[in-house]
Amino acid sequence: MIEKQAIGNTEQNEDETKADLVKLEGGDAVLNAEDPGLLDGHGAVQPTRLYKRRWMIVLLFSSYSLCNSFQWIQYGIINNIFMKFYSVDAFTIDWMSMIYMLTYIPFIFPVTWLLDKKGLRVIALVATALNCAGTWIKVASVKPNLFAVTFLGQFCCSFAQVFSLGMPSMIASVWFGSEEVSTACSIGVFGSQLGIAIGFLVPPILVPNVDDMDELAHHISIMFYITAAVATLLFILVVCVFQERPTLPPTQAQATARSIPPEQYSYTASVLRLLRNRPFILLIITYGLNVGCFYAVGTLLNRIIIEHYPGEEVNAGRIGLTIVIAGMVGSLICGIWLDKTKTYKQTTLAVYFMSLVGMIVFAATLSLGHLWVVFITAGALGFFMTGYLPLGFEFAVELTYPESEGTSSGLLNCSAQVFGIIFTISQGKIIDRFGTLAGNIFLCVFLLIGTVMTGLIKSDLRRQKANMLAKAAAAKQMSGQDYGTTTLISNPQTPPSQA
Repeated sequence: MIEKQAIGNTEQNEDETKADLVKLEGGDAVLNAEDPGLLDGHGAVQPTRLYKRRWMIVLLFSSYSLCNSFQWIQYGIINNIFMKFYSVDAFTIDWMSMIYMLTYIPFIFPVTWLLDKKGLRVIALVATALNCAGTWIKVASVKPNLFAVTFLGQFCCSFAQVFSLGMPSMIASVWFGSEEVSTACSIGVFGSQLGIAIGFLVPPILVPNVDDMDELAHHISIMFYITAAVATLLFILVVCVFQERPTLPPTQAQATARSIPPEQYSYTASVLRLLRNRPFILLIITYGLNVGCFYAVGTLLNRIIIEHYPGEEVNAGRIGLTIVIAGMVGSLICGIWLDKTKTYKQTTLAVYFMSLVGMIVFAATLSLGHLWVVFITAGALGFFMTGYLPLGFEFAVELTYPESEGTSSGLLNCSAQVFGIIFTISQGKIIDRFGTLAGNIFLCVFLLIGTVMTGLIKSDLRRQKANMLAKAAAAKQMSGQDYGTTTLISNPQTPPSQA
């Protein structure tokens, strides 16, 4: 009788555990009490769920990020053609890329505040609306005397970038499980990288270097109309499809973040805490140095290649494409590697060091006279330098948990924009005066500094610790239940009638 009662208690415990789980539709994933982090502050099991929609959200974000990033480089990669069409100098066209960096710096703090207050959907809507508006303004600017109009359109697109550049890590944290956040972040960054790749490849093909101004205006107009049509479609999709967040959190870390009452959260206090976080400050500087070098190389690539290989505008675009495609592969590989190993500092340091090596090899082989060599060295450079982008985002989230991912990403990107402007202007002036080799050595020096500083970052993986503690607590709770039941079966009380 006692054994039956104990077994009945065991079945009841199992039923209660099952009741704590959420019923799912086919294809959705669930994390049960044996998975990371399902305990709330009272020791009860919290349900978590991974929705199929998460892949649609991150792919839609990647798509509109692609459209925006394409426009960052669409002027710079055919620098000489736009100089001729609008009758402006090279430095003015460089600002068509640098405006993306400059706009980001003053607006990032209000935008990250808005992200914390209003969430992902509002930010996505504003980003796609601004990007769409900018593309149609450019459509109206295809006349040699309307450079100010095309600059206004580029400014709108650069403003849109402020609303999207810091979102990959937040989308990954809000929608994805702990075993796939780095991969999801890499997919988010992937869209931006692919947009830059297309920006290197397509403009030299759509806008050939012709002397007839009417024909040139026709080619530029085609490029602008295609961009505007894509931006409009993506805006409509975001309005119809993009969701703020899943009903249930994907991880315990995200559940904990949700449990903080809004009135207890202070954006200013969060920023101040981040600025007192020494490992994160080192990461801000090192991330800015690395990504700033990438921005400078991307902006000035046409000038760098044309100086050594005159008339090779199309191949300059293809070399840029090689840099970014290789970086996309590097991003995905690094994201998968991080999800498997959680070796954030080691991976970041190794990739940073290889970015330095890649830059040295690229600079040393540029003047050999063989374009195929440049393609290979540029690909190696891109694999590591562009592949570093999601590593920085994910390492920052680990170092700063439970602070907002949007705020930490925003500070990283702000640093990148500042260094990007400094490096682009400085390298451009050095190239004009001393040549491309001196300009590339200039970047190598700062990559070396960044590599040394990366080695000094303390690897304090706070998000991983939170999930591990929650997993241990859940396992302890379950083992406690099992142990209690086993004890009851092993040591049954003697019935009074047998005493």
